[in-house]
Amino acid sequence: MFKNKMNDVQKIIGCEMGNKTEAKRAELRERLIAVAVAQIAARGLAGLKAREVTAEAGCALGALYTAVQDLDTLVLHVNSRTLARLGAALHAACEGAAAEPEARLLALAAGYVAFARANRRLWSALFEHRLPEGVETPEWHKRDHAVLIEEIIAPLAQLRADLAGEALLMRARTTFAAVHGVVQLSLQGRFVGVPEEDLADEVAALVRAMLRGAHLA
Repeated sequence: MFKNKMNDVQKIIGCEMGNKTEAKRAELRERLIAVAVAQIAARGLAGLKAREVTAEAGCALGALYTAVQDLDTLVLHVNSRTLARLGAALHAACEGAAAEPEARLLALAAGYVAFARANRRLWSALFEHRLPEGVETPEWHKRDHAVLIEEIIAPLAQLRADLAGEALLMRARTTFAAVHGVVQLSLQGRFVGVPEEDLADEVAALVRAMLRGAHLA
């Protein structure tokens, strides 16, 4: 009986130590993500360096690989945070618009432009980052990208009652891609991009043109 009790005590102690270790790892992971967010916001994705991140987070370089696996995974966590913020901004834009689907889609486009301009480097990192060849994007990060189109689906379904399921999802993706392309070319300063001071108006014009097409389809 005494031996059984000792085994129980050891299990409890081992469990408590494991919980403390995981809590410390989670706290370090949060610290590393916060530092990486700040560094990308200040210098862009190319300016993110593992040694600088760990130094600012107050840990050894090796701790990065214990807490988040590697620098690429750290960027995925940063991008997921950006996606969550973007999703909240788009939801707020849609909630504040009139009930008509046209108004909601225009508000979503305006909200996307505003977020990209206000968070340029973090927004750019969403589309600049590439995992090494042969490395699959984790499912949790793929799911986080749903915010890019989920607010588009409901108003689009009101306009296009003939679309459902995969067809509606595909059209929502196409709608997002059209707006995103104009925003990206402009904010990257590409020769064919519209001037940034005209970006909001041009995106609104694009959405209105797509809406006219939706009514005619």
